[in-house]
Amino acid sequence: MKYIVTFILFVAVTVSISAQTPEKISYQAIIRATDNSLVVNSNVSIKIIIHQGTITGTTVYQETHNATTNAGGLVSLIIGNGSSLIGNFSQINWAQSSYFIETQVDVTGGTNYNVIGASQLLSVPYALHAKTATSITGPNPYKAAIISFTASRNLASSDINNTVACTSTATLTLPYGFSSMAIGDTINLEAHNGATLTVKAETGVTLNYTNGSSAQYVSTTGTVRFGLLRKTGTNAYIISGQ
Repeated sequence: MKYIVTFILFVAVTVSISAQTPEKISYQAIIRATDNSLVVNSNVSIKIIIHQGTITGTTVYQETHNATTNAGGLVSLIIGNGSSLIGNFSQINWAQSSYFIETQVDVTGGTNYNVIGASQLLSVPYALHAKTATSITGPNPYKAAIISFTASRNLASSDINNTVACTSTATLTLPYGFSSMAIGDTINLEAHNGATLTVKAETGVTLNYTNGSSAQYVSTTGTVRFGLLRKTGTNAYIISGQ
């Protein structure tokens, strides 16, 4: 079957650091066609590119993977375990700069890659760099506070750079002119144990480039859905993981 190569992507990035696997990033993406249908049970080729400084900055690492989507359109892989084309993943100096990850996919399993998404790596560089630290003094500056979210409300300054944990179905509204959140600031989003978290942009505010748009994280009993909200402009946000 031939697919039109436009996709909806979410990235769930975690770090696995241990004596056996010291420098890896667990990566997941849900791949959809332009009609919003899932690309299911399909062999796909994925190219991962890590840029330094900006999304179009120097390529410090590039690798490819052959993977298979599941019945939900989900593909999982480990960055650092692919076939390296450029650079050495273990030699990336995460403390030196900010880094961005670009994802390209060929749904036929070939090498005709198309860009489907790009986002900044936020917590990963710190976690990987931690293994080189000689000492740590004082509290961990990268530990996010957990903000309980059980009733609908507007985005608040206390949410910024923290984790909003939704345990009862509610809506988080992105208000027009919310200046407390700086461009580049982020918020971790979680929906727990059957709760649905809706993130709604007011008129005049764009969410994933659409004015007044909304996104939902729908959890089921015993599960957690999670994602990331980042401010990209005065009244503009991007969101992933929904």
